[in-house]
Amino acid sequence: QVQLVESGGGSVQAGGSLRLSCAASGYASSCNAMAWWRQTPGKEREAVARISRSGGTTYSADSVKGRFTISQDNAKNMVYLQMNSLKPEDTAMYYCAAMLCTGPDSIFRNYWGQGTQVTVSS
Repeated sequence: QVQLVESGGGSVQAGGSLRLSCAASGYASSCNAMAWWRQTPGKEREAVARISRSGGTTYSADSVKGRFTISQDNAKNMVYLQMNSLKPEDTAMYYCAAMLCTGPDSIFRNYWGQGTQVTVSS
């Protein structure tokens, strides 16, 4: 089992910054990757960024490249998303995900947090 709790969301003006945090517990160390996703009402949930156990990163949307940075602190079981130069179109519910995790039964599973709201005003 993996439990995820997001924090750090809020309301900011366009051009501002936020740092989202994800606290993981349980078998998070057995996951192949951690990721951030986001979703706006009426739209499909969108992958934002991913970081592997070894620290390799990928960004799934051109719109966030150069502005968002995913990082982790394995010693603290924390994952972060630094968001700079925020735009109104970044407004969404942001979710932390632990992906392809294995527990004692050796079956791969994904886990999701409850989300944290980010609102960017112009």
